[in-house]
Amino acid sequence: MNKSHPLIFLFKATVAGLAIAFVVLLLRPDLLGQKQPIVEIRQSQITGTGLGSGPVSYAAAVEAAAPAVANIYTTKIVTERASPFFSDPFFRNLFGDRFAPRQRLESSLGSGVIISKEGYVLTNNHVVEGAAGIEVALRDGRSAEAKLVGTDPESDIAVLKIELEDIPVITFSGKKALRVGDVVLAIGNPFGVGQTVTMGIVSATGRDRVGINTYENFIQTDAAINPGNSGGALIDAMGNLVGINTAIFSKSGGSQGIGFAIPVSIAKDIMGQIIETGHVSRGWLGIEGQDITPKLAESFNLQNITGVIVAGIQRSGPAARAGMRAGDIITEVNSEVATNQRTVMDLIAQITPGEKISIKVFRAGKIIELEAIVGERPRANSRSGKRG
Repeated sequence: MNKSHPLIFLFKATVAGLAIAFVVLLLRPDLLGQKQPIVEIRQSQITGTGLGSGPVSYAAAVEAAAPAVANIYTTKIVTERASPFFSDPFFRNLFGDRFAPRQRLESSLGSGVIISKEGYVLTNNHVVEGAAGIEVALRDGRSAEAKLVGTDPESDIAVLKIELEDIPVITFSGKKALRVGDVVLAIGNPFGVGQTVTMGIVSATGRDRVGINTYENFIQTDAAINPGNSGGALIDAMGNLVGINTAIFSKSGGSQGIGFAIPVSIAKDIMGQIIETGHVSRGWLGIEGQDITPKLAESFNLQNITGVIVAGIQRSGPAARAGMRAGDIITEVNSEVATNQRTVMDLIAQITPGEKISIKVFRAGKIIELEAIVGERPRANSRSGKRG
């Protein structure tokens, strides 16, 4: 029987030891001095094209929506200020009517969205406000003089009507709510250069306290919106209307990535009221509210009270008839918590005039429940702001 040479045996033992050591190090890399991670990192399991599953092109969405986005041209009669010399009889006798106030036509532009085969067009109130003439020009080259059906300055919505056959109509989004990060496209006529499409995402929803309209619930987007885009369409990646482009936040006058659009759900409701009655009817109580600030809460010991202080009440208004007093703190409106003055105003505005509502107020250390018959909010004039 042949015996293995000691060197061969030693070689085999060494190879076996190295193999075992290699396996151990694969299973226990920390033995090489590597530290275990302090925080467990969740590694993505998505590979390949899963991260970029969006469409390569939005051409189909634009082609579906763009024909229904129109250019709006308006003319206004502007009266120039009279010269201070015009009121002086001596100068009037000397120069006649040379210093008299004169009128001139001023042109402006905007955008609009055709929303029905009947020819109804949605746009912004500030686009057509004070216009002596309104012309709507379609992408296919046709144009028509528009009739102003009605406006709502407090939400900056206006409805026009044109008489043309076979007009393109935009589709409304059936999606319940937009999400931050959704892709959106703005279509309009910025600076009058012609129909233009810009792309961005939804930056925020429910944006208020912007200081543009009385009632604000904006979609915020970084899609470029510029002067002339006002009244144009904000669409989703499928070509459906999700908003009406309205304003920009800008220090230069041009787009800086903060644009605002009125959600289509709000625009649709206002449009329906304008078409049906010619105006928008909102609930009204006749009160002036003030938010509870930390200083007020400390001064009046209201640390545990959430609501709106009634700073003033209109005589013979709905609130006064219901027994509300100045100094009351509104805590609930129809079981909805009154978190701030704007919330209360919006809750009341949504109620149909003539309906009865329940209001809880905090007075003299007690919660009192009042019933009020909601009145109709008086009409307000337009407010100026930085518009798109």
